[in-house]
Amino acid sequence: MPGLIALVGSGEYLPEMATIEGRLLNGGSRYIQIPTAAAQEGTERLDYWIELGRQAATRLGATQVTVAPTNREEANDPKLAKALDGAALIYLSGGNPTFLADTLRDTLVWEAIVAAYEGGASIAGCSAGAMVMGGWIPSLRNRDSPGHRGLGLLPHLSIIPHFDRFVPRLGTSLAKLALRPPTGIEVVGIDELTALVGTASSMTVMGKGTVLRLNESPPRRLHKGESIVL
Repeated sequence: MPGLIALVGSGEYLPEMATIEGRLLNGGSRYIQIPTAAAQEGTERLDYWIELGRQAATRLGATQVTVAPTNREEANDPKLAKALDGAALIYLSGGNPTFLADTLRDTLVWEAIVAAYEGGASIAGCSAGAMVMGGWIPSLRNRDSPGHRGLGLLPHLSIIPHFDRFVPRLGTSLAKLALRPPTGIEVVGIDELTALVGTASSMTVMGKGTVLRLNESPPRRLHKGESIVL
């Protein structure tokens, strides 16, 4: 059976999210960390995420394994794909969602990620990592952009992370943007230090904040412990 999925608004590898990450490990120890979304920001930024991930793995008593392709050629490296064998949790951290999706799409690494998930490993994405899980990536920085194709693990969803931080800055224009997805795709806004955790058919709110279902009229807010049927 497939593993759990977590869509995280922010906070990958932070102590506040350890309970969620521990649940996703589900007694396993091999913690695969994929910082590819930050690759365009340079080696120093990649090292930052790798070190933060090491700290998280240590707190959880897990074994850190970093798989960090920085381009499509590396994402097609059989050795990197092989490193996902035996994963308990695969975690895609933040950065640029469009770059992350285009780097991993139809590569050996992405095929290995999906195979591990279908074999029972949990998969989590935070911020950009969450956005690529859906079928459509909204363009939050360029409101004239039609958005971008996601990796489609959850093809009927589009995810806006950091939702409680974006709303004060962008106001109602964000909601208008969010309501322009392709037909058949639901948009959810996930607050910081908050996650939707569950299966491809049902997910539950965990963490500090809330989740907003933006396609509903009026948008419906889900609190900790409440579930969404996909």
